[in-house]
Amino acid sequence: MSDEKNKLGDGLKTIGDWQRYIATQLHQAEIWFGHGAVDGWDEANLFLSELTQIHHTKLANYLNCRLAKHERKQLVQWLEQRLEKRIPAAYLVNKAWFAGLPFYVDERVLIPRSPIAELIENNFAPWLSTEPEQILDLCTGSACIAIACAYAFPNTIVHASDISDDALQVAEINVVDHDLEERVALFQSDGFNRLPETKYDLIVTNPPYVDSDDMADLPEEYLHEPELGLAAGNDGLDLVREILLQSPDYLTADGVLICEVGNSWVHMTELWPDVPFVWLSFEHGGEGVFAISRTDLVAAQALFSTQ
Repeated sequence: MSDEKNKLGDGLKTIGDWQRYIATQLHQAEIWFGHGAVDGWDEANLFLSELTQIHHTKLANYLNCRLAKHERKQLVQWLEQRLEKRIPAAYLVNKAWFAGLPFYVDERVLIPRSPIAELIENNFAPWLSTEPEQILDLCTGSACIAIACAYAFPNTIVHASDISDDALQVAEINVVDHDLEERVALFQSDGFNRLPETKYDLIVTNPPYVDSDDMADLPEEYLHEPELGLAAGNDGLDLVREILLQSPDYLTADGVLICEVGNSWVHMTELWPDVPFVWLSFEHGGEGVFAISRTDLVAAQALFSTQ
């Protein structure tokens, strides 16, 4: 670390000093905030919370507390990597928050940020009127959706699958950290191909859905994430097509599919204008998530198989 950076670490003393400084540096550098943080203040709080082990919602009570020299040195290093290498903050501290829960993350998985968190916190109302017996989280990544579902429904068995062995290693860390080994089961599967022969009351999935045009224009931060979790062909629907075709075989008679497709919702409405997808709205922001019943999926199978 240069003498200049050492002097910086000595010049800023308190949590409040560093909160303001980090936020200012990130905003001036025109950092892309797309990984669970809305601005530089959010990312500053993520750094400071992980450093001090003070919950990010309580940092405001400790702004005048002074940081030790080794803590200031760590903040300088994190900030340098964030600015120079455009590494998302969650990867630097190996933590992300989803549905109010902490998750371990590294570059083997996407950073949790789906608006599906809001649906989980609302127990998927009105789509689920009673506690489901079984839920499938397809393309689980870090297992954040699966684990949040297990918290929301304490008596439900949750299956979580992913094609990536690397992702499942991270998912296992999180399942163990949340002490959910008895209720969250992990499966390595390409789509539905290697799942148990069972029926789910709910299939929830945040599959790869970025189309080729958007992949070419992604901000540098996204290049640190696994391409396998993002890219999904020319229209972003390569895996979504399979999900639409195969999910009826894995849903109960009254089962529901909830799927995030991001910007690729435009392609879906062009391809299948007559399919009754229900596009969901979110109080805290987000779009491109639809719900559809098994009954409507079955009725539209001929349309899906020809597009």
